[in-house]
Amino acid sequence: MTPRILIIGGGLAGMALAWRLHERGVPFLIVDRDEPLTSSKVAAGLVAPITGLRLTLNWRYDTLYPEAMKFYRDKESQLGTRFYHQVPIVQLLRDEKAVMQWQKRREQPEVQPYLNASAPESLVNEAIFANPHGGFEQQHSGWLDTAAFLAASQRYFESLGCWQREEFSLERSDGSDGSLVWNGQTFTRAVFCIGWEAARHPWFDWVPFRSARGTVLQVTADTGGETRIINNGSWLLPRGDSTLRVGPTYEFDFDQPHTPEPEAVAGLETKLQSLLKRPYQITDSQTGVRPIIQHRQALIGRHPARPQIAFMNGLGSKGVLRAPWLARQLMEHLLDGKPIESELDLAGNL
Repeated sequence: MTPRILIIGGGLAGMALAWRLHERGVPFLIVDRDEPLTSSKVAAGLVAPITGLRLTLNWRYDTLYPEAMKFYRDKESQLGTRFYHQVPIVQLLRDEKAVMQWQKRREQPEVQPYLNASAPESLVNEAIFANPHGGFEQQHSGWLDTAAFLAASQRYFESLGCWQREEFSLERSDGSDGSLVWNGQTFTRAVFCIGWEAARHPWFDWVPFRSARGTVLQVTADTGGETRIINNGSWLLPRGDSTLRVGPTYEFDFDQPHTPEPEAVAGLETKLQSLLKRPYQITDSQTGVRPIIQHRQALIGRHPARPQIAFMNGLGSKGVLRAPWLARQLMEHLLDGKPIESELDLAGNL
């Protein structure tokens, strides 16, 4: 049977898979509710080689980064829209413990290619940004305007009849030949790319999700024309015209996906106040839920009991970086029978 793939969910995971299938000329249909606030649309889209409290090299960065950059540049060229912005990230150290940790980490050979040796001695304008402990500047970094990327991709696939706004429900397989029939259309596979909501689905409720709600603030402030991303435990992302995005919060216990706890937002504002010396005004906020799977970078592959059903999820806050590579891995598995690494294989994590 000629492959035809049904993709449930049009966020970063689902859209990356759609593009990979499009590159191979494989028919597909994306079904998405097109909600205004999702984790992919709210995301800052940061791409950083050195991350986390321990200032470690991002998982497989030397492999994932070149593939992600080629993927997004190719899509910019095809869609005639710019949505990836390659800019340095200034990492400010938060305390003396972080300073001591970085003194050891910076000597490791694997981090050397990602440090900007020509960064100015005074990393930031200290009349604008507080910097009591110094820091470093990362290169081969930047951010993706995720909302712009998803919107442009949606318009393109909608024009081809490959994207549909719909609430999805698939409870059984109707095809006598093992195919899937939904809304009168036949598919060989259905791939669930539905983010944190997969934890509520009876087919995936065994996956150890530990998703986190996060809020990003939109702020106006005079930052002296700074265009780099500034990070001191929370990040400040200049968007032009004195507009900034500031985030994020991490809330692991929540009921409402788009209603943050006031205490979490207050904590984020406290971090902003400790970084930015200039007056600012909060003009908006957005909240979404990051799909995180415990002890896994992501999971992809076929459902262990339902071979027609596949899964791509758990990209967390690294979705921009990881989605192109993971989508290719899943596509090659579904179409070519290429094995999935055990640590990423959904079926092997039951």
